[in-house]
Amino acid sequence: MKPMAHLGVGIGWRPEIADAVERLPGLDWVEVVAENICPGHLPEALLRLRERGTRVVPHGVSLGLGGADRPDPAKLAALGERAVALGAPLVTEHIAFVRTSSPLLEAGHLLPVPRTRDALDVLCENVRIAQDALPVPLALENIAALFSWPGEELTEGQFLTELVERTGVRLLIDVANLHTNRVNRGEDPAAVLDAIPLEALAYVHVAGGVERGGVWHDTHAHPVPPVVLDLLASLRSRVDPPGVLLERDDDFPPEAELAGELAAIRAVVTAGPAAELRAETAPEAAAEPERVPDAADGPGGRVPVEPARTRVALGQAALLSALVAGTPVPEGFDRGRIRVQARALAAKRADVVARLAPELPGILGGRDPYREAFLAYAKGRPMTAGYRRDALDFAEHLLIRDLPADPAARRRLTAWWRERAGVRPPRRVVRWARTLAGRAA
Repeated sequence: MKPMAHLGVGIGWRPEIADAVERLPGLDWVEVVAENICPGHLPEALLRLRERGTRVVPHGVSLGLGGADRPDPAKLAALGERAVALGAPLVTEHIAFVRTSSPLLEAGHLLPVPRTRDALDVLCENVRIAQDALPVPLALENIAALFSWPGEELTEGQFLTELVERTGVRLLIDVANLHTNRVNRGEDPAAVLDAIPLEALAYVHVAGGVERGGVWHDTHAHPVPPVVLDLLASLRSRVDPPGVLLERDDDFPPEAELAGELAAIRAVVTAGPAAELRAETAPEAAAEPERVPDAADGPGGRVPVEPARTRVALGQAALLSALVAGTPVPEGFDRGRIRVQARALAAKRADVVARLAPELPGILGGRDPYREAFLAYAKGRPMTAGYRRDALDFAEHLLIRDLPADPAARRRLTAWWRERAGVRPPRRVVRWARTLAGRAA
């Protein structure tokens, strides 16, 4: 595999810190959440970074390449369009599943795939489909997890190594996620780093989190702890990473603190002897990874993966239903951890909807009444079509039940819903009928 183009030290670009990012000293590159930008209407701050030579890498969060279904062609096309619009040397995504199609459910979060042969076969085929559709190389990130799947057949290192060998995909190693999985799943980060092919490394993520009740939460809203910088140093002792990026998604600190965290990361990256795997390619583009014959290929061609897709689909549907729809937890899972994950998913839904529709907490009397109402709604209404649709469904759910109780607030909610839904809210007789139907169900 050819060396990866050198990126340097960067930060996740977010609108809330766009001005600060432009002023950060020595910034080499930025990463942007692909789903948060429109190729034809790039933010001015991002365009200014590009004009001064700062490279931008789109980072996808919604493909769900670890899911049982084939990648959505529209989502692949959208990710490719963003790569072209940004002049990106590569695009990145996650080794995760985010939805199921039967039943139709959205997690709104990156969930771990089982490290089984079936799941690996499905993931490899999905990765090949994505690689064929994308105009630039693809790298995949290891994710943080609160729980493990029962009956796993491979270690994390074995799973990642075989994925690279069978597809030629690059790896985005998140050292904060390695720490998360050490706390939550008892996995040894050193064993992962020793096992994976570091020549496939595209770049590295560094982020903060917090431990509560023996569970590490990968929040991206706290300072990078020393233990994560230690893992970055451990990785650096094995390879000179082509790029390292600081992620921060919430509770943004003052500009000076961001600069200090970047300085600490840069100090780790530049310590030690000269790199062995530093890219010798031109910085304008990453080299396309070499394709490797798939281990599943036989004399008569590739082994059909449909039976594996069916088995993976059944397992993922049972798990996601337990997490977002309150069905029984499948056999073999840690029920306590699944409850923690379910609460975290509901809380994230509430927070994201509040960010996308900031008027709702105001209409409902503040953050606490909004959150109480939303969590009650979420218990019986799994997300099926994304957060923006979720906000509209939540508002309609309240209006059907003649809520909020205050008439003035209800009128404001009706006006808000009507403006965005483009239709009249249900009449009172319809609301009564739907309420009765819901009670009967």
